[in-house]
Amino acid sequence: MLMQFLNDNRFLSGIHSYERLLAKLLAVLLAIVVGMGTLELFSDAVLKMVNLQTNWFDGSLIKLLDRLLLIFIALEVLQNITAYLRDHVVQIELVLLTALTAVARKVIVLPPGAENKPALMAGFGVIVIGIAAAYWLVLMARRSSSPASSSD
Repeated sequence: MLMQFLNDNRFLSGIHSYERLLAKLLAVLLAIVVGMGTLELFSDAVLKMVNLQTNWFDGSLIKLLDRLLLIFIALEVLQNITAYLRDHVVQIELVLLTALTAVARKVIVLPPGAENKPALMAGFGVIVIGIAAAYWLVLMARRSSSPASSSD
C-alpha cells in the first residue's frame, strides 16, 4: 500500500493537486481581503469628502494613494495566482510587473524629505533598473523562442 502511494507518478500527482488546492484557497482569501480593503478605502474616502474638514495636502492624499496602490498590488498578486491555476506555471512577467508596481508605490508615497537621502534614492533606482532589465530580458527571451519570430 505504501509502495503504491510512493510511486513517482501518483506521488507527484498528489503534490500537484495539493498545490492547486492551496492556490485556490489563497485566491479566495486574497479576493476577500481585496474586497474588504476596497470597501474600507471607499468608505474612508467618502467620509473624508462628506466631512469637508480634510486637508488633502496634510498627508491624507498620500495615504489614500498608498492604500489604493496597495489594493492594485493585491489584485496583481491575485492575477498571478489565477494565471498559475490556468497555465500551471508561474508567469515571471506578471511577477516582475507586480514587483515593479510595489517599488513604484514605495517611491510615490515617500515621505517629505526622503529626497535628501541619496542612498535611499539610489537604492530605489537600482531596484527599478534591475526589475525593468529582468522584465526586458524575459520579454526578449520569449520573443526569440516564439515560433512567429523565426519566420521574420
